[in-house]
Parts: sequence; C-alpha cells; structure tokens
Amino acid sequence: MSRRRLSVFVAFAVVVATTLMLTTGGEASAAKHRPRWVRHALHYSGGLSNGVRERLAVARGKTSSTTLAARAAAGFPGLDNVQMNGDSDPPLPQDEPGIALNLDDRMNAVAASNDYTGDGFWIGYTTDGGHTWVSRWKDPKFSFDGGRCFASDPGVVYSARDHAFYISTLCYFSTTPASEIHVWKSVDGGVTWSPSTKAAVVITNHASDGSIDPSVFYDKELIAVDNVPSSPHYGRLYVTYTKFHMTGGNFGRSDYCPIQSAYTDAIPTGDPSSSVWHHTAVVPDEPGGSGRGASANQFSTPLVDEHGGLDIAFVHEDCNTSYDRGIFFTRSTNGGVSFGPIHRVDGPGEWVDNPNRNDNLPGKGDVRFPNTLSMTYDATRDRLVVLAQNAIADHASISAFRSNDLGSTWSAPVWVSHSASGGPAPGDQVFPAVGVDSAGALFAIWQDTRNDPGNHRLETFQGMSLDGGRTWTNTLISSASFDPRQSFFTCGCFIGDYNQIAVSDEVLYPSWTDGRNSPGRPSGDTDIFTNVEIRT
Repeated sequence: MSRRRLSVFVAFAVVVATTLMLTTGGEASAAKHRPRWVRHALHYSGGLSNGVRERLAVARGKTSSTTLAARAAAGFPGLDNVQMNGDSDPPLPQDEPGIALNLDDRMNAVAASNDYTGDGFWIGYTTDGGHTWVSRWKDPKFSFDGGRCFASDPGVVYSARDHAFYISTLCYFSTTPASEIHVWKSVDGGVTWSPSTKAAVVITNHASDGSIDPSVFYDKELIAVDNVPSSPHYGRLYVTYTKFHMTGGNFGRSDYCPIQSAYTDAIPTGDPSSSVWHHTAVVPDEPGGSGRGASANQFSTPLVDEHGGLDIAFVHEDCNTSYDRGIFFTRSTNGGVSFGPIHRVDGPGEWVDNPNRNDNLPGKGDVRFPNTLSMTYDATRDRLVVLAQNAIADHASISAFRSNDLGSTWSAPVWVSHSASGGPAPGDQVFPAVGVDSAGALFAIWQDTRNDPGNHRLETFQGMSLDGGRTWTNTLISSASFDPRQSFFTCGCFIGDYNQIAVSDEVLYPSWTDGRNSPGRPSGDTDIFTNVEIRT
C-alpha cells in the first residue's frame, strides 16, 4: 500500500464523517448552509450530471472502506478484455472513461476516469496498444487557495501540435459553492502531469476580490483540440460545459443552464495556470432562450472538423429533470469566437427520450442512463455522424444521424444497435461512443442487455460501418456481463454518464465502465475495461 494512497483515503474518510455530521444535525439548519448545487442534487432528479451526483452520494456516507492497495491490471479469457485501472482493497468504483491515442505513436494512449478511492481521477497510459496499462492517481485542488476539491467528468485529447495529452476536469466540493473547470497537461505520453495546484483554469466562480458566486455551478465539461495543420487555429484547445444558474431557497432550483464554450491557444508546460481562456455563450444566459435554442442544455459534445470548424452537439434537457426535448447542433467557423445557427438534429417522429424523468430503465433499478451523445467527423465523406440513445421503439436503442453539410441538415436516423431483421435490438442499449479511421470506417461501442431475458445485465457491443454510417455490424466484445444494480455502493444507482472509443488505422481503444468484479452492495464496484484490437 502506497503511503500517498493511504493518506488520500484517510483525508477522504475525514470529509465523509464531517459531511455526515453536517447532514444529521437538523435538516432545516443544515439546508441553510448547503451550497445551492447540493440542494439542487438532493431535491431535483435531473440537470446535474451523474459524476457530480456520485461524489455527493459518497460524501453523504454511501460507502465505507478500509485499506488501499494497488492491483495489477488483469486479462480475461476469450476476447482480449483488459482491466485498465489499478484498484483499491476493498475495491471502489471507477467510471466515466475518457480516452485518446497518441497521434505520433498509436501504441501509446491515455485514459482517465472518475475514481472514488480519493477525490479525483484514475489516469492510465499504455505503450503497447492496450495490452498493459500503468496507473496514476491525481486529485485536483482549488486554484484560489489550494484546498481539496472533487473531480469528475474527465475528457482526454491529444494535440498533434504540442505533442501532448490534455485532460479536462471539474473541481468542486460538497461543503462550498466554489466551482471550477481545469485542464492538466502531459508531454511524456501520460507518465507525468501538471501539478494539481498549477492546473489551467478554464473558468471559475471565484472572483479576484475573494468572493464566490453561489448561483453558478459548472458541469459536464468535455474537451476538443484543433489537429488540422491547415487550420488558422491549429493547436487551439476548446472546452464546452453547462453553466447551471441556481436560484436561492432550500431546493436549489436552476432557472437556466446554457451550454458555454472556452478556448485557449497555449497551455505552458512549466506553468499551466498562466494560460489565458476566452469564453463564449453558445446558448444565451437567460430563461427560455431567445431564438437560438432553449436555455436548458446538457452533454455538449465538441469536435473540430477537417475545415477547422468547431462542431458542438448537445441535448436540450430540462435544468431540473432528466427530460430531453431534442438533439441540437451548432458550429463555429472563427475558432469559437461566435457560433452560427442552432439546428435540430432529430426530425419529427424520429427520436423519443426515455419517458422516465430519472433516466431509469426497466429491469435496472435506480441506475441512471442519461442520453449522452457521441459525435465524429468522417473526412473521407465530409460527414458528421451523431450517435444517440433513442426510445422511439419503446425501449432504449442507439441511432445514428448523419450530416453532409456540416450540420445544417441531418438524415433520418438508422439503427446502430439492431436485430438480425434490421430493426432495433431487443433489450436496452445505452452510452454510445463513436470514432472513425482515415479510410472512413466508423467504429462504435455501447452497452447492451439484449442477451439477458431479465433485461438488466449489461454487455459491451461494438459496431462497424463501412458505408458512412448507413449500415452497422453488431459484435459482442465484452467477455463477461454485469448487473449495474450492484455497481455503486449502497444505492446501486450510478455507473457514470458515458463510455468512449479512440480509433486509428493501427489500433482501436474501446473503453467502458464494467462491473464484472463487483462484490455487490453495499460495497459496489466498477472498473474500466478495454478489448485489445491491434489492426496492423
């Protein structure tokens, strides 16, 4: 057991105990002192992401544990499934994986996930195409005082210009209204990272006079990079996120929660905190919107296309429930300074949200499965492809929408997860992720209950399309199934918000949350898995 990991856990146990004292000493009195975002999470079923809700569940005493120890990644028979993360003893959950490959060396990739052993993240890197992974653990710190904060919602990219990996993170804590978004940098293939006290600060609600705006909470950030050498913004980093505006009162209601974007042209390796960020409101900061789409939005998904345009797909989701009203898209042609019209991706009668306002699905208890999106750009066809969960067939399945005009219009959806007859696959399919290689072959992963008559055990499937997303294969790539109801401490209600895949001509890196090793409640556990697939 490493001394550092033990000290992290001891500190974690102290804050759990402290938070329990705050929350059991009279609800009315405690409510007055809770940050607005905490009140929101306790009283409203939607809006805030699962990563944020998970941290709060832990801080309110949903877990117990003892000692910590590193555990080597393990392979499993049959398919070449590999557990990517090291783990604790007893094990604690990891979820919401992000992953990116090194564009200078495809055998090198970096992944990151939420890690409930401490406050922050597991970070892993491989140098052999995913066969073995080396684990790192990193906890964030508030930029203004170096105090501890929770992290969640990792995003990972590789910059061809900088020859560097970047990870975007949230930074918040259950006893303060402070809220920040950070970016960390690695120039050695994921071995070392920016100091936690020197992270690049994308945005913060802490002002220079020392005040904190309690009405603002930043959530669900993801990161993209311009890797197009001919682009005037080559190397520019973009982060998109949701800005929750919380009203006063004991419930922490949010009256608007628009998508925002930020960009920087440089994060200095020696002092990332000196980076300068510019901010743009993708959707207006006002209730109800103003003709550019609704003001309630989540799960913004950014990428940079071959023309250097910044593309953002997002879900129009209520700020206080998990009700999704549609899938939308917008694009910037000037490096994120401003955005063009907001276009609707789904047409009439093409897409339906999960009718459950808590994002629960039949047979899976209280586990939440939000409609997170995934998007890729196929340069061979100049085509954007968006994957989304679609309940139009009375259960959750995965659909693909395609655009040949950079997002102005979109095709009718096709089923990505399908049966032998071509219709939607039985059971439920959730958490899609998609990528494309240089020849235009599309690869997607998602989690799937089609093989379980009880409709609750998840497996991971992979799809491939060689015709630009019109038709898809479906192949099982996980060598074991798991019950998500046994995955997260006593509540069994979280396995994160998303999975991810990184695609190249040489190797595929699917990355998903997997509970096959969970001892079941009250402990609960998930790990991050991949299926090794070297293509050349």
